[in-house]
Amino acid sequence: MINLNGEPVSNKQAVLNVTNRAIAYGDALFETLRVVKGSISFWEDHYFRLMSSMRILRMEIPMNFTLEYLENEILTAIQSNGISTDNSVRVKLTVYRESSGLYTPDSNDIGYFIQVKPLSSDKFELNNIADDSYVVDLFKDHYVHQGLLSNLKSTNRIINTLAGIFAKENNFQNLLLLNHNKRLVEAINGNVFLVKKDMIYTPPLTDGCINGVFRKQILQVIEKKTDYKLEEVSISPFELQKSDEVFITNTITGITSVSKYRKKQFRQEVAKTLIDLFE
Repeated sequence: MINLNGEPVSNKQAVLNVTNRAIAYGDALFETLRVVKGSISFWEDHYFRLMSSMRILRMEIPMNFTLEYLENEILTAIQSNGISTDNSVRVKLTVYRESSGLYTPDSNDIGYFIQVKPLSSDKFELNNIADDSYVVDLFKDHYVHQGLLSNLKSTNRIINTLAGIFAKENNFQNLLLLNHNKRLVEAINGNVFLVKKDMIYTPPLTDGCINGVFRKQILQVIEKKTDYKLEEVSISPFELQKSDEVFITNTITGITSVSKYRKKQFRQEVAKTLIDLFE
């Protein structure tokens, strides 16, 4: 079952018109959420990011689109699928501009739908990087634009899609995306962090990375609960070879350690320390 504009409908009945702007122009935003035992992780951060993004895209925010309303819609969608509150759930909330028109929409009114899928674990589980099980490389076919729109979780993810295809064809577990200045931006599915001695580095939002909700949690945990020094700074790909550790973050998986980049092998010590702080 899918929640389509507040109504539970089956997957087959949940139909969007071919003129829908999410399909025709990528005129939509989404939030991927982790729900654990009936509680939406980092819900306020997700909600306020969505509201901010809708304003940036000049979408009309309905009066009833409150924190409490959307939370209830999400939890109702989970219940409609017969999923127990004891289960962890992946939720995707998509908001699209619902109007006709060509590039210029006839109105800024919005529609939304909510999809849910059970997760296998209640906790973040750090991957095992033994035997080069998580190998990455650079994606150089296309570059991420440095600008405010690149910080948004819009449905226009064609670079990520092409990078995913390239990774699959070349047996990489992930790829690192670059901006036009040839600086590291992010991975296909999350923000990226480099560790060198007692320093942790991550690209700044101005370089074009997604304004990740879990990225925000990691920044706060590093500053408040560890002795590591944190720096948001433009990162050259050459720094990968000098790093002790590289990891990728997102709301669903938490932290994913990189085992190898080309001939460089990485450790997993900092990732283990950080993931334990989210227990």
